[in-house]
Amino acid sequence: MQFDVVVIGSGPGGYVAAIRAAQHGKKTAIVERAELGGICLNWGCIPTKALLRSAEVFELINHADSFGLKVAKPKVDFDKVIQRSRDVAGRMSKGVTFLMKKNKIEVLNGHGKLLDRNTVEVTGADGKAQKVSATNIIVATGARARQIPGMEVDGKQVLSYREAMVVDKLPKSIVVVGAGAIGVEFAYFFNALGSDVTIIEMMPHLLPIEDEEVSKELEKAFKGQGIKFHTETKVEKLEKTKTQVKLTISGKDGKSETITAEKALMAIGVQGNIENLGIEELGIEMDRGWIKVNENYQTNVPGVYAIGDIVGPPWLAHVASREAINAADHLCGHPVVAVDYGTIPGCTYCIPQVASVGLTEKKAKEEGYDIQVGKFPVRVNGKAQGMGETTGFVKIIYDKKYGELLGAHIIGPEATELITEVTLAKSVEATFMEVLNTVHPHPTLSEMIMEASHVAIGEPIHL
Repeated sequence: MQFDVVVIGSGPGGYVAAIRAAQHGKKTAIVERAELGGICLNWGCIPTKALLRSAEVFELINHADSFGLKVAKPKVDFDKVIQRSRDVAGRMSKGVTFLMKKNKIEVLNGHGKLLDRNTVEVTGADGKAQKVSATNIIVATGARARQIPGMEVDGKQVLSYREAMVVDKLPKSIVVVGAGAIGVEFAYFFNALGSDVTIIEMMPHLLPIEDEEVSKELEKAFKGQGIKFHTETKVEKLEKTKTQVKLTISGKDGKSETITAEKALMAIGVQGNIENLGIEELGIEMDRGWIKVNENYQTNVPGVYAIGDIVGPPWLAHVASREAINAADHLCGHPVVAVDYGTIPGCTYCIPQVASVGLTEKKAKEEGYDIQVGKFPVRVNGKAQGMGETTGFVKIIYDKKYGELLGAHIIGPEATELITEVTLAKSVEATFMEVLNTVHPHPTLSEMIMEASHVAIGEPIHL
């Protein structure tokens, strides 16, 4: 079998790269050992958002009285919550199958391994192997949950995000180890549906990579929701009994205590899927467990590219898709605009939602900027008041010298949608003048971005 391009992995990096290459007229194949769409679509981004939506609706119904509505007390049908999530993922995977057919991309089911710079061996579930030749190869095998020795995931009592999405019943209690996006999203989900939730985080705050004020606001909101958490805390030991997990933890004061729960969810980062890919045999350079690439996603082996989670942080689906387009354009000889990693939005879908782009206030100061910071509370916004969601704020950071937008940090309703405006503004090097001269519709949540910008330059309107 001879192709111009063979892509190994069909996640949001792999399948996008295959489509782009096919659009450029290349005979393309994609290798996938599981479901089309990869982890994000089948076991990550998409199904988790379906779970979170169920939790949001459940909470909304529980507060129906505040909207002047009388509703019988709702009950959680946990099996249906899980099934709905799986149905959403299934429909999306079928969508990728359609896109492969539409773009005449050959789908090869099995595990792909590089034999040389132009040959991929595909081994099916039945153990039978076939060799596929390609002028170019794109590695997009992604990453998986990182394991800690002595705290390995068993899929029953100690879970990764994958098992957490399909637990057979709602746990009475769960300890979440790690307070990044995955950890806090699942903490919100389980707590909203009735589990007793405790989060353990080594860093000083939840969502430690976010602006500190945002993290503190989330901590305040989580306390109000009844979610317990321990920051600056390590898990020293994890033990299992027939019915519980027991975690020995120690805080910054060195004192130890024990926490017990029905389940533990490990959300402490990811590691690349590099095993049995032929990377070492082919001499592909690595950097701390990630494939090393240049600005066009070329490895040191001519004709072999790598994109997405396998090349390291930021481990985000939208980053993988952007890298996919650039890699495919480059190998097809088309002009490429380099990805600006300083303008990558990050989103967390707990309630309240969190989204950010660019520099935090602390980082901007460390880089020597003289900054203007505007902060506008959600509670003042008319649309938010009507929605009954008034927790949070919009924080926007400008360079005082030139007025350039340096960063934005949002916590509150639809933060993950609102972040796109400031991401676009930052990508075109907009200043506060462009933001303020853009007429924002009223009443909308987006007005908060304009209002925060007014605050930043010392001309607040509604504060």
